[in-house]
Amino acid sequence: MRIRPKNDDNSENNIFWVTMTDLMTALVLVFIVLFFYTYMTSYYEKIQEKLEQKNASQALEETLKEQNIDANIDKATGVVKISDLELFDVNSYELSEKGKKYLDKFAPAYLNSLFSNNYMKDNLDKIIIQGHTDSQTFKGKFSDDEQYMKNMDLSLKRAYAVANYMTNTPYNKSHGNRLRKMIIVEGASFSNPILVNGKEDFSKSRRVELKLVMKGKSK
Repeated sequence: MRIRPKNDDNSENNIFWVTMTDLMTALVLVFIVLFFYTYMTSYYEKIQEKLEQKNASQALEETLKEQNIDANIDKATGVVKISDLELFDVNSYELSEKGKKYLDKFAPAYLNSLFSNNYMKDNLDKIIIQGHTDSQTFKGKFSDDEQYMKNMDLSLKRAYAVANYMTNTPYNKSHGNRLRKMIIVEGASFSNPILVNGKEDFSKSRRVELKLVMKGKSK
């Protein structure tokens, strides 16, 4: 007659729990590895995307320089800032002759550079043309809200004037259908002034910006 040792039940239970512990440890390790792999893949994709966008912005800058077109370009984002002094007379939203000559050179170079770049061709979603004013007030008795909205109206009309003229310049018209779906016109009034040493630089605040929005990104 065989007598079962008193600790047999405990041994079986210990074996069970050891097995479950090993299994849970393995699952945790697998989860950590998958999480790390996913994170690193996403991280490197973002780095690569930023690098490609930076290269596209640099290509745009080089194109404009080659054609002797003066433009303030943010190399990281591709945002182009054009002073209103290049485009408009004081308090006017009608393009000056100087402004038209500038856009005659700038617009085809800018648009053709965007559409000929492989990264931009695949990823560009919107081109936002945004007008900005300085915070100086209009003459007359207007409330703060009225002053802001009068500047909003001016900034919007200036942005529209630039967009309207750009689409009539001799850029590569094979991209016309896509361009028409991309352009957005905005006015920003004096909501985003340019500060120099803590004070607004009125001449720099008065500008038109061209912003690029990539697919899947918010502006």
